[in-house]
Amino acid sequence: MTRKPIGAFISGCSGLALTEGEMAFFARSNPWGLILFKRNCETPDQVRKLTAAFRAAVGRKDAPVLIDQEGGRVQRMGPPVAEWRKYPAAEDYGKLYGSSPLHALRATRLVGRLMADDLASVGITVNCTPVLDLPRPDTTPAISSRAFSPRADTALLLARAYVDGLLAGGVLPVMKHIPGHGRAVVDSHYDLPVIKASRAELEAHDFQPFAGMAACPMAMTAHVVLEAIDSEKPATQSKWVIRDVIRKQLGFAGLLMTDDLSMKALSGSLAEKTRASLLAGVDMVLHCNGILAEMEEVAGAAGVLKGKPLARAKAALKTRRKPLPYDRKMALRDLDTVTGAGLKSAA
Repeated sequence: MTRKPIGAFISGCSGLALTEGEMAFFARSNPWGLILFKRNCETPDQVRKLTAAFRAAVGRKDAPVLIDQEGGRVQRMGPPVAEWRKYPAAEDYGKLYGSSPLHALRATRLVGRLMADDLASVGITVNCTPVLDLPRPDTTPAISSRAFSPRADTALLLARAYVDGLLAGGVLPVMKHIPGHGRAVVDSHYDLPVIKASRAELEAHDFQPFAGMAACPMAMTAHVVLEAIDSEKPATQSKWVIRDVIRKQLGFAGLLMTDDLSMKALSGSLAEKTRASLLAGVDMVLHCNGILAEMEEVAGAAGVLKGKPLARAKAALKTRRKPLPYDRKMALRDLDTVTGAGLKSAA
């Protein structure tokens, strides 16, 4: 029996359970993965059924299910659900690192491990984090608190600790927003940020954490224009940024996906956004809002995974491993002890 080709896109869904239309769409278009948002997460049992329904619809037991579970204000699964703990924002670890580096690194890894346990228990296998952007005083609030530190070396150390925790729990990370979103002063959900820094400035600062994490299995692009490299097209749709910077200079050889195509930073129809991104060199596109008509448009333009993108997708999934032995109660007590040293958001 010939297996159905996999679509070169990741899709959202509209609610807590798949509609008949969504199930038919997933069975027909076979997207590589599904991404969940707060609208899709009510209880652990409900999320577990949703992830299982998606995999049944596409006929792949290993089909990835993604989420943005960063902590802080970007946390799709959380209180008031008793099983889902409120986690700190990334910036809190950076602040703690300034006074207690070992405590910060330990806490960051523990949170990654605890989050992985939360996610894997409901069938989620990919977490779209860490955020490796380096914030500045004027960075848009859409990014600032989600970043570990304005210092490249600190951000890299904390991101590595966090990724270690995720991987130990059987969940794959997606570093974002490559090659750097930290200088953006407008929110790419609504406008296209234009970054005027020189290439030398970008190489000396913004690109550094991504180069240090080049072995990460997956990465998500930034919807920003880097004038020094391509003054006409955002990074997501720029072959110069993707091929020259991300692939060659930063050495990232993993699976490269776009940020959400629904965001207003990109112009044109969804089909045009999809084709422009794939033509520039991303491996697959991400569409998040769960509107079925839009999902159909993206699927039609994305086509199927093949060649190097397919090989990179397979390689990314092979890096996922069974969770290492883990005592959740002990880790929670340990995390509470560590966060007492200064993390404000972990209560």
